[in-house]
Amino acid sequence: MRPPTQPRHVLLTADAVGGVWTWAIDLATALAGRGVATTLAVLGPPPDAAQRRAAAAIPGLTLIETGLPLDWVEDDPARLAAAGRRLASLAASAGVDLVHLNSPALAAEAAFPVPVVGGCHSCLATWWSAVRGDAPMPEAFRWRTAMLAEGYAACDRLIAPSAAFAAATAERYGVRVEAVHNGRAPAAARSATGRDAVVLTSGRLWDEGKNVAGLDRAAARMVRPVRAAGPLTGPGGAGVALAHAVPLGRLDAAALREALDRASVFASLALYEPFGLGVLEAAQAGCALVLSDIPSFRELWDGAATFAPVDDAAALARTLDDLLADPDATAALGRAAAARAARFTPEAMADGVLAVWREVLADRAACAGAAA
Repeated sequence: MRPPTQPRHVLLTADAVGGVWTWAIDLATALAGRGVATTLAVLGPPPDAAQRRAAAAIPGLTLIETGLPLDWVEDDPARLAAAGRRLASLAASAGVDLVHLNSPALAAEAAFPVPVVGGCHSCLATWWSAVRGDAPMPEAFRWRTAMLAEGYAACDRLIAPSAAFAAATAERYGVRVEAVHNGRAPAAARSATGRDAVVLTSGRLWDEGKNVAGLDRAAARMVRPVRAAGPLTGPGGAGVALAHAVPLGRLDAAALREALDRASVFASLALYEPFGLGVLEAAQAGCALVLSDIPSFRELWDGAATFAPVDDAAALARTLDDLLADPDATAALGRAAAARAARFTPEAMADGVLAVWREVLADRAACAGAAA
């Protein structure tokens, strides 16, 4: 039978720990409106009750909690290779047309029965370069990087969420990577209540690449408060302690939306950020954005954000306090951010991803036709 050129059923991988879950849920929702069914295979810790409810609300989505390891915390390469083979078996039994691996290292030693697209959301090598510079990578990073390189080579196509990260990945691994911007479903319109003169940040606070420690140092010098939403410890044991910013803990979606609606400024001083869904959510909420001057943020938010130094706590504190002291400027910057955020929708993301998937399937069909 000639392979399809239009995907009808795809296998997506995700984890329930970070932004890939949000990406997968928004994409699967948009795909359902296009008649594409999704099998969502979850790696690592199981989804919580709210995440299961979100998945259950998507027509045509089948949620499978695989119990398979996450590539970025698993310390046994044999277990990762076995996980890839298990996913290949799952793809065969589910009868999907295409697999989209958001952990492309799992393709390294697996023979998938259908085309495989790799999602390049982040990687240890590019993280290390951005955060630690030229220092030698530890052995645990080196073997994971080698396995990821094999996985990238095994994929039919690779997608990254920004052109900046696509370029960084291509340079590091010598592969072709296409950029498809992430999209996010905006929350409901906020009420007409006023905003607080506070700075908010959110995300995986424990991740050194997010540089929450830099924002905490600035908070020590500020008149206005800084609040930080998200976990302080990660699944691999990494953690951060906040001495000056106010930790809000892990917030559910409704509580985070409320915090964004109340905050005047959202700050991300990330050293490493391939896209930044938290920044997009803040922009959708109309927060003024203060961001680190890194290539991905420039690509996405130039002209709609203030870019601040990450290595000068005093200058950063002045930037944030001056902005909070000027409600008109803050409101104008928030409007600019919201207008820019309107570009990054799940529908636009689905269009871009589907275009790549169709090209991959068409290539496979053409090869099958030539071999017939």
